[in-house]
Amino acid sequence: MLYDPAPQSPVSELVELLSLERLEDNLFRGQSRDIGTKYVFGGQVLGQALSAAQATIAERAVHSLHAYFLRAGDIQAPIVYSVDRTRDGGNFSVRRVTAIQHGQPIFVVAASFQTPEDGAEHQLPMPVVPAPDDLPPTPPLDPDVLAKLSPKLQRWLKRGGPFVFRHVYPRDELNPSKRPPFQQVWFRLDERIGDAPELHRAMLAYASDFHLIGTATFPHGISYYQPNVLMASLDHAMWFHRPFRVDEWLLYSCDSPTAQSARGLARGMIYDTRGRLVASTAQEGLMRMRREEG
Repeated sequence: MLYDPAPQSPVSELVELLSLERLEDNLFRGQSRDIGTKYVFGGQVLGQALSAAQATIAERAVHSLHAYFLRAGDIQAPIVYSVDRTRDGGNFSVRRVTAIQHGQPIFVVAASFQTPEDGAEHQLPMPVVPAPDDLPPTPPLDPDVLAKLSPKLQRWLKRGGPFVFRHVYPRDELNPSKRPPFQQVWFRLDERIGDAPELHRAMLAYASDFHLIGTATFPHGISYYQPNVLMASLDHAMWFHRPFRVDEWLLYSCDSPTAQSARGLARGMIYDTRGRLVASTAQEGLMRMRREEG
Protein backbone atom coordinates (compact mmCIF):
# COMPACT_ATOMS: atom_id res chain seq x y z
CA MET A 1 0.00 0.00 0.00
CA LEU A 2 1.40 3.41 -0.99
CA TYR A 3 1.92 5.99 1.72
CA ASP A 4 -0.39 8.95 1.27
CA PRO A 5 1.17 11.97 3.04
CA ALA A 6 -1.06 14.37 4.89
CA PRO A 7 -1.89 17.47 2.85
CA GLN A 8 0.11 20.61 3.60
CA SER A 9 -1.53 23.57 5.26
CA PRO A 10 -2.09 26.62 3.00
CA VAL A 11 0.63 28.50 4.93
CA SER A 12 3.17 25.68 4.45
CA GLU A 13 2.28 25.60 0.76
CA LEU A 14 2.93 29.33 0.46
CA VAL A 15 6.29 29.05 2.25
CA GLU A 16 7.25 26.30 -0.20
CA LEU A 17 5.93 28.34 -3.15
CA LEU A 18 8.24 31.23 -2.25
CA SER A 19 11.24 28.93 -1.70
CA LEU A 20 12.58 28.77 -5.24
CA GLU A 21 14.81 26.12 -6.78
CA ARG A 22 18.21 27.58 -7.63
CA LEU A 23 19.33 26.52 -11.11
CA GLU A 24 22.40 28.78 -11.44
CA ASP A 25 23.83 31.73 -9.50
CA ASN A 26 21.28 34.11 -11.02
CA LEU A 27 18.64 31.68 -12.28
CA PHE A 28 15.73 30.27 -10.26
CA ARG A 29 12.62 28.19 -10.88
CA GLY A 30 9.27 28.41 -9.13
CA GLN A 31 5.99 26.52 -9.29
CA SER A 32 2.47 27.93 -9.31
CA ARG A 33 -0.55 27.47 -7.10
CA ASP A 34 -4.11 27.50 -8.37
CA ILE A 35 -6.14 29.93 -6.23
CA GLY A 36 -9.22 29.83 -8.43
CA THR A 37 -8.07 32.43 -10.95
CA LYS A 38 -7.82 31.75 -14.68
CA TYR A 39 -4.14 32.72 -14.74
CA VAL A 40 -1.25 32.84 -12.25
CA PHE A 41 -2.03 35.19 -9.34
CA GLY A 42 0.00 38.37 -9.73
CA GLY A 43 1.03 38.41 -6.06
CA GLN A 44 2.63 34.99 -6.51
CA VAL A 45 4.91 36.21 -9.32
CA LEU A 46 5.71 39.36 -7.31
CA GLY A 47 6.62 37.36 -4.20
CA GLN A 48 8.67 34.80 -6.10
CA ALA A 49 10.55 37.47 -8.06
CA LEU A 50 11.40 39.25 -4.81
CA SER A 51 12.57 35.92 -3.34
CA ALA A 52 14.87 35.45 -6.34
CA ALA A 53 16.31 38.97 -6.00
CA GLN A 54 16.83 38.58 -2.24
CA ALA A 55 18.76 35.34 -2.82
CA THR A 56 21.47 37.38 -4.60
CA ILE A 57 21.80 39.99 -1.83
CA ALA A 58 23.54 39.86 1.56
CA GLU A 59 23.08 42.23 4.53
CA ARG A 60 20.80 44.63 2.63
CA ALA A 61 17.02 44.84 2.80
CA VAL A 62 14.64 45.66 -0.04
CA HIS A 63 13.17 49.14 0.31
CA SER A 64 11.30 49.49 -3.00
CA LEU A 65 10.23 47.57 -6.08
CA HIS A 66 8.57 48.54 -9.35
CA ALA A 67 7.02 45.85 -11.52
CA TYR A 68 5.15 45.35 -14.79
CA PHE A 69 2.90 42.40 -15.64
CA LEU A 70 3.55 41.69 -19.34
CA ARG A 71 1.61 38.50 -20.08
CA ALA A 72 -0.83 36.25 -18.27
CA GLY A 73 0.94 33.40 -16.47
CA ASP A 74 0.18 29.72 -17.15
CA ILE A 75 -0.78 27.99 -13.89
CA GLN A 76 0.26 24.58 -15.27
CA ALA A 77 3.85 25.54 -16.16
CA PRO A 78 6.85 26.45 -13.96
CA ILE A 79 8.22 30.00 -14.01
CA VAL A 80 11.93 30.73 -14.47
CA TYR A 81 13.31 33.86 -12.79
CA SER A 82 16.43 35.43 -14.25
CA VAL A 83 18.18 37.96 -11.98
CA ASP A 84 20.37 40.73 -13.38
CA ARG A 85 22.77 42.11 -10.73
CA THR A 86 22.42 45.64 -12.05
CA ARG A 87 24.38 47.49 -9.36
CA ASP A 88 26.13 46.98 -6.03
CA GLY A 89 27.13 50.37 -4.61
CA GLY A 90 28.39 51.52 -1.25
CA ASN A 91 24.94 51.50 0.42
CA PHE A 92 22.47 50.47 -2.28
CA SER A 93 22.06 47.50 -4.62
CA VAL A 94 19.66 47.09 -7.55
CA ARG A 95 18.37 43.86 -9.02
CA ARG A 96 16.27 43.43 -12.15
CA VAL A 97 14.29 40.19 -12.35
CA THR A 98 12.55 38.78 -15.43
CA ALA A 99 9.98 36.01 -15.06
CA ILE A 100 9.87 33.69 -18.08
CA GLN A 101 7.36 31.08 -19.24
CA HIS A 102 7.36 29.19 -22.55
CA GLY A 103 10.37 31.23 -23.69
CA GLN A 104 8.66 34.61 -23.19
CA PRO A 105 8.89 37.23 -20.42
CA ILE A 106 5.64 37.49 -18.47
CA PHE A 107 6.81 39.92 -15.76
CA VAL A 108 9.70 42.27 -14.95
CA VAL A 109 10.62 43.99 -11.69
CA ALA A 110 13.40 46.28 -10.51
CA ALA A 111 14.09 46.13 -6.77
CA SER A 112 16.39 48.35 -4.72
CA PHE A 113 18.11 47.24 -1.52
CA GLN A 114 19.76 49.37 1.18
CA THR A 115 22.22 48.81 4.01
CA PRO A 116 20.39 49.75 7.25
CA GLU A 117 21.10 53.28 8.47
CA ASP A 118 19.56 55.88 10.79
CA GLY A 119 17.83 59.06 9.63
CA ALA A 120 14.87 61.42 10.09
CA GLU A 121 11.47 59.76 10.52
CA HIS A 122 7.82 60.75 10.14
CA GLN A 123 4.62 59.07 8.91
CA LEU A 124 0.93 59.70 8.38
CA PRO A 125 -1.22 58.33 11.22
CA MET A 126 -3.13 55.07 10.87
CA PRO A 127 -6.86 55.44 10.17
CA VAL A 128 -9.11 55.10 13.20
CA VAL A 129 -10.76 51.70 12.72
CA PRO A 130 -11.95 48.84 14.95
CA ALA A 131 -9.26 46.40 16.08
CA PRO A 132 -9.19 43.06 14.21
CA ASP A 133 -10.38 41.13 17.26
CA ASP A 134 -13.45 43.39 17.41
CA LEU A 135 -14.48 42.43 13.87
CA PRO A 136 -16.32 39.19 13.06
CA PRO A 137 -14.62 36.59 10.85
CA THR A 138 -15.76 36.54 7.23
CA PRO A 139 -18.75 34.17 7.05
CA PRO A 140 -18.65 31.30 4.53
CA LEU A 141 -20.54 31.78 1.30
CA ASP A 142 -24.04 30.37 1.09
CA PRO A 143 -23.93 27.04 -0.82
CA ASP A 144 -26.44 28.35 -3.40
CA VAL A 145 -24.23 31.39 -4.03
CA LEU A 146 -21.08 29.26 -4.15
CA ALA A 147 -22.67 27.03 -6.79
CA LYS A 148 -22.90 29.99 -9.18
CA LEU A 149 -19.11 30.45 -9.24
CA SER A 150 -16.61 28.63 -11.44
CA PRO A 151 -15.50 25.17 -10.20
CA LYS A 152 -11.93 26.46 -9.71
CA LEU A 153 -13.08 29.37 -7.56
CA GLN A 154 -15.37 27.08 -5.59
CA ARG A 155 -12.44 24.79 -4.71
CA TRP A 156 -10.34 27.74 -3.52
CA LEU A 157 -13.09 29.32 -1.43
CA LYS A 158 -14.06 26.01 0.18
CA ARG A 159 -10.50 25.30 1.28
CA GLY A 160 -9.42 28.79 2.22
CA GLY A 161 -6.06 30.43 1.68
CA PRO A 162 -3.02 31.11 3.84
CA PHE A 163 -4.23 34.57 4.93
CA VAL A 164 -7.06 35.56 7.25
CA PHE A 165 -8.93 38.74 6.22
CA ARG A 166 -11.29 40.92 8.25
CA HIS A 167 -12.94 43.78 6.39
CA VAL A 168 -13.75 46.93 8.33
CA TYR A 169 -16.59 47.67 5.89
CA PRO A 170 -17.52 44.38 4.16
CA ARG A 171 -19.38 44.33 0.87
CA ASP A 172 -21.14 41.63 -1.14
CA GLU A 173 -18.66 40.86 -3.94
CA LEU A 174 -21.28 38.99 -5.96
CA ASN A 175 -23.88 41.79 -5.74
CA PRO A 176 -21.84 44.88 -4.90
CA SER A 177 -23.46 48.25 -4.33
CA LYS A 178 -21.83 51.51 -5.40
CA ARG A 179 -19.74 53.20 -2.70
CA PRO A 180 -16.74 55.56 -2.39
CA PRO A 181 -13.34 54.09 -3.40
CA PHE A 182 -11.93 53.46 0.09
CA GLN A 183 -11.50 50.30 2.14
CA GLN A 184 -9.60 49.00 5.16
CA VAL A 185 -8.81 45.31 5.58
CA TRP A 186 -7.01 43.62 8.49
CA PHE A 187 -4.99 40.56 7.44
CA ARG A 188 -2.41 38.11 8.75
CA LEU A 189 -1.08 34.63 8.02
CA ASP A 190 -3.21 31.85 9.47
CA GLU A 191 -0.15 30.25 11.16
CA ARG A 192 3.11 31.42 12.69
CA ILE A 193 6.25 31.17 10.55
CA GLY A 194 9.96 31.64 11.21
CA ASP A 195 11.73 34.92 11.85
CA ALA A 196 13.58 35.39 8.53
CA PRO A 197 12.72 38.97 7.44
CA GLU A 198 13.26 38.05 3.77
CA LEU A 199 10.41 35.53 3.96
CA HIS A 200 8.11 38.05 5.65
CA ARG A 201 8.87 40.62 2.92
CA ALA A 202 8.16 38.10 0.13
CA MET A 203 4.93 37.13 1.92
CA LEU A 204 3.86 40.77 2.17
CA ALA A 205 4.60 41.31 -1.53
CA TYR A 206 2.35 38.29 -2.24
CA ALA A 207 -0.46 39.60 -0.02
CA SER A 208 -0.23 43.18 -1.33
CA ASP A 209 -1.96 42.11 -4.56
CA PHE A 210 -5.14 41.18 -2.67
CA HIS A 211 -7.87 43.87 -2.45
CA LEU A 212 -5.75 46.70 -3.85
CA ILE A 213 -7.07 47.19 -7.39
CA GLY A 214 -10.48 45.96 -6.26
CA THR A 215 -10.86 49.30 -4.48
CA ALA A 216 -11.17 50.97 -7.90
CA THR A 217 -14.35 48.97 -8.61
CA PHE A 218 -16.29 50.36 -5.64
CA PRO A 219 -17.81 53.48 -7.31
CA HIS A 220 -19.02 51.36 -10.23
CA GLY A 221 -20.78 48.55 -8.36
CA ILE A 222 -18.76 45.80 -10.02
CA SER A 223 -16.37 43.09 -8.80
CA TYR A 224 -13.91 40.50 -10.07
CA TYR A 225 -16.39 37.70 -9.29
CA GLN A 226 -18.87 38.92 -11.91
CA PRO A 227 -18.56 37.07 -15.25
CA ASN A 228 -18.81 40.24 -17.37
CA VAL A 229 -15.90 41.93 -15.55
CA LEU A 230 -12.30 41.41 -16.69
CA MET A 231 -9.61 42.60 -14.29
CA ALA A 232 -5.83 42.21 -14.39
CA SER A 233 -2.84 43.88 -12.74
CA LEU A 234 -0.81 46.03 -15.13
CA ASP A 235 1.91 47.28 -12.80
CA HIS A 236 2.74 47.26 -9.09
CA ALA A 237 4.97 49.41 -6.91
CA MET A 238 5.86 48.77 -3.27
CA TRP A 239 7.94 50.49 -0.61
CA PHE A 240 9.08 48.81 2.62
CA HIS A 241 9.44 51.30 5.49
CA ARG A 242 9.77 49.46 8.82
CA PRO A 243 10.15 45.90 10.17
CA PHE A 244 6.98 43.81 10.46
CA ARG A 245 5.65 40.26 10.70
CA VAL A 246 3.01 38.92 8.33
CA ASP A 247 1.85 36.39 10.93
CA GLU A 248 0.63 39.31 13.08
CA TRP A 249 -2.30 41.58 12.19
CA LEU A 250 -1.64 44.28 9.58
CA LEU A 251 -4.10 46.90 8.32
CA TYR A 252 -4.32 47.48 4.56
CA SER A 253 -5.83 50.94 3.99
CA CYS A 254 -6.59 51.41 0.29
CA ASP A 255 -8.02 54.17 -1.89
CA SER A 256 -8.51 54.73 -5.61
CA PRO A 257 -8.10 58.33 -6.81
CA THR A 258 -9.08 57.69 -10.44
CA ALA A 259 -10.31 55.24 -13.10
CA GLN A 260 -10.39 55.93 -16.85
CA SER A 261 -9.64 54.29 -20.23
CA ALA A 262 -10.50 50.83 -18.78
CA ARG A 263 -7.76 51.32 -16.13
CA GLY A 264 -8.03 51.97 -12.41
CA LEU A 265 -5.38 53.30 -10.05
CA ALA A 266 -5.23 52.22 -6.40
CA ARG A 267 -2.93 53.09 -3.51
CA GLY A 268 -2.40 51.32 -0.21
CA MET A 269 -0.77 51.89 3.15
CA ILE A 270 -0.01 48.96 5.45
CA TYR A 271 0.13 49.48 9.23
CA ASP A 272 0.85 47.18 12.15
CA THR A 273 -1.30 47.12 15.30
CA ARG A 274 0.95 49.71 16.94
CA GLY A 275 0.04 52.18 14.19
CA ARG A 276 3.45 52.07 12.48
CA LEU A 277 3.39 52.48 8.70
CA VAL A 278 5.38 49.44 7.54
CA ALA A 279 4.82 49.51 3.76
CA SER A 280 3.09 51.41 0.95
CA THR A 281 1.80 50.22 -2.42
CA ALA A 282 0.42 51.52 -5.70
CA GLN A 283 -1.07 49.62 -8.60
CA GLU A 284 -2.79 50.26 -11.91
CA GLY A 285 -5.05 47.54 -13.22
CA LEU A 286 -7.21 46.73 -16.20
CA MET A 287 -10.95 47.14 -15.53
CA ARG A 288 -12.86 46.03 -18.59
CA MET A 289 -16.61 45.41 -18.59
CA ARG A 290 -18.03 43.24 -21.34
CA ARG A 291 -21.31 44.41 -22.77
CA GLU A 292 -24.21 42.06 -22.24
CA GLU A 293 -25.67 40.73 -25.45
CA GLY A 294 -29.30 41.08 -26.28
